Parts: sequence; C-alpha cells; structure tokens
Amino acid sequence: MFEKITQIFRIPDLRNRIFFVIALLAVFRLLAVIPVPGVNVAQLRAFFADHQFFGLLNIFSGGALSNFSIAMLGVGPYITATIIFQLLTLIFPRIKEMYYEEGEAGRAKFNQYSRYLTVPLAIVQAFAFLTLLKNQGALGPIAGFDMFRNVMLVTAGSIFLMWLGELITEKKIGNGISLIIFAGIVAGVPNAIRQNILTYDPSKIPTYLAFFAVALVVIAGVVLINESERKIPVNYAKRVRGMRLYGGVSTYLPLRVNQAGVIPIIFALSILLFPPTIAQILSATQNQQLLKAALWLQRLFADQTTYGVMYFLLVVIFTYFYTFITFEPNEIATNLQKQGGFIPGIRPGTTTAGYLSKIVTRVTLLGAVFLGSIAVLPLVLQGVTGITTLTLGGTSLLIVVSVALETMRQIKAQLVMREYEGF
Repeated sequence: MFEKITQIFRIPDLRNRIFFVIALLAVFRLLAVIPVPGVNVAQLRAFFADHQFFGLLNIFSGGALSNFSIAMLGVGPYITATIIFQLLTLIFPRIKEMYYEEGEAGRAKFNQYSRYLTVPLAIVQAFAFLTLLKNQGALGPIAGFDMFRNVMLVTAGSIFLMWLGELITEKKIGNGISLIIFAGIVAGVPNAIRQNILTYDPSKIPTYLAFFAVALVVIAGVVLINESERKIPVNYAKRVRGMRLYGGVSTYLPLRVNQAGVIPIIFALSILLFPPTIAQILSATQNQQLLKAALWLQRLFADQTTYGVMYFLLVVIFTYFYTFITFEPNEIATNLQKQGGFIPGIRPGTTTAGYLSKIVTRVTLLGAVFLGSIAVLPLVLQGVTGITTLTLGGTSLLIVVSVALETMRQIKAQLVMREYEGF
C-alpha cells in the first residue's frame, strides 16, 4: 500500500492530477461557507437542528445548507436531472437508444441534456426552498429584488459546482459529482467529533466502544456488498470467418449485488421529505380540516418507528425499480445471441432473458435488504444507545466507502496504464 502511494507521487502527471482535484474540492469547501447576503445564519442553524429531514439534506451539502451559502443546493439539481432522464428512457425509445446503444457519443449527449435541465431545476429548487424557509420563520421578509438576487446566486453556485464536478471527472481520478458529495460528508466529521468531546460522559464508555465496533462491522459490510457479484458463466461458440477461427472461449457475466448504488435511498428520501414539507406549509393555514391533516402528518412522521418502517420499505421497492430500469435482460440476451454467446444449459434468446431476470430478482433481494438496513441504521443506533451526538450515518457511510473504492480503482488503473507505457 505504501509502495503504491509513493509511486503515485513519483509520477508527475498523476501527482499533478491529484493536487488539481484537491484544489477544486478546496474551492467547493470555500463556497460552502460563503453565505448569501442579508441572512441570519444563527437562526438558520437553529432551524436545521430542529428539523430532522432538512438536517439530513444539510449533511449531504457539507453544511452549506445551514450556512445558507451560495452552494446550498450542492449538486442536487444535477443529480435530479440525471435521474429524470434515466426515468425518461422508459418512456421515450429515442432517449433509451441514445443512452444504451450510441456508445460514448450518446452518453455525452445524454449528459449534455442533463446539464441543460439542471438550470431550471436549480431555479425552481432555490425559489421553493427560500419560500419555505421564509414561511417557517427561519428567514426574515425577502423583497422581490432580494428574492431574485438570492435565487440567481444559489442557482449560479449549483451550476458552478456541476462544472467543478465535470473538471474533476476529466482528470480520471474519480467521479467528480461523487467526490463533491464525499467532500461534503467528510467535512462534517470534525464538527461531530467536537460535539462528542463537549458532551463526553465517562459512564458511557462501553457504549462508545460498542458504537465503534458496530461502525467497523458496518464498514466491512459495505465493502463486501459493494464488491460482491454473481458471476454467470458464458461460452462463445467457435466461428470461422475467412481463414480465421473466432470464439471458443469461456467468460462470465458479472451481476452486482448492489447495482442501484445509493439512488434508491435518494428516491426514498425525496418521497419521505414531501409529506412533512407539505404539513409544515399547511400548519400556517386557517382551514381547520387542512390544519388537522397537517398535524396528523407531523405526528405520523415524528414517530421514529413508523418513519423507519416506511423508509426501509421504500428503499427496498426503489432498489428493485431502479435495478430493472438499468438492467435489460432482453437486450443482454439479444447481444449474447448475436455474438454467438450462450449460458451453459440455457437456450439463447427468450429463455436466457427469463433466466437472467430470475437471477437478478434473487440477487437484488440481498442488495435491497442491505440498502434498507443501512438507511435505517442511524435510527436503530440512536434508539438502542440513546446517544444523538454519535450518529452512524448509514447513507453517508455507504457513499463515502463507495466513492473511496471507486477512486482507488481509477488511481490503480492509472498506475497500471503507466506501467505498461514504461513510466
């Protein structure tokens, strides 16, 4: 390991790329602490401390949300735009063909359309969030021009972060958007440590030790599930073209246990965030029926058990949903048949597609239960230990470990490539 690290810094090009990525992440952290003009930051932080859902969004933005910085939306609008276009592949065959069949050129065009959609989404999200904070008393009155100025500043900050992510991705050290989210989550660790030091209680040392033991087990589990895959054997028939013999080889088709990544958790959070937000808006109404409905929703989502069960079920459902969007058994079976490939003991064509669909359904069950367990892990630990300052964020941990593994793979690939080139 140490040999690899020293090798990285011996290669000037790779070393410069890593320093460049670190510098861009430092720019992101600088933006996260620059507040929008005319805002009471202390009042906003108190609001986020009292609202669990917005507190979770604040973690993903690296504290930029509670600081009301120009980067308060983070890369959320771009992620939302990408998810929308992926869902549109189910409705519009042209978008599906562009994403799956046109190679790198099609994916580049797909990403370009996602960037175009990011702008109006950022404007809408900025305006909606500013209006919500104003209605909840977290912000003072905002005049028309001030609202326009703040919306434009927040939108520009989100677009700038999207551009930073693209620059990082071009360096092939890791996915830029993922690294920005990674930096935002890691940035909250020092503050969490400081809070635990301030609230240190010697009588709870066994609980602290048990907490860290669980954290190590969870990290090991995240690594195991992310790296796990079901290998489907594939044989290629021998074919003669001209004077050459092709095929006759055996390989495998890897089916990852966690193909959906953290997308199902993001979907579930979006669904769970909507009813409490509506309830908070309706709580200021004078209509008694709407007020009763708002109070009922607030009590429902204030119950940690009910919230945890709904969270778990939604993550499981969306894991299956997103997996079957991104994994096409029929197309894979068709491509295998065109290339002369077949699964031993399974007929090519429709039978192969049905076999792959059955295997994916079984494998995804483990991944779905794992993601659901990771999502509700903070609630379980807080309920068992009674400690709120020590929060093992399952979703945050999943993102951090996944991004770290992917970054390590790309750096390793860069080292291998340079070994072949003689550097």
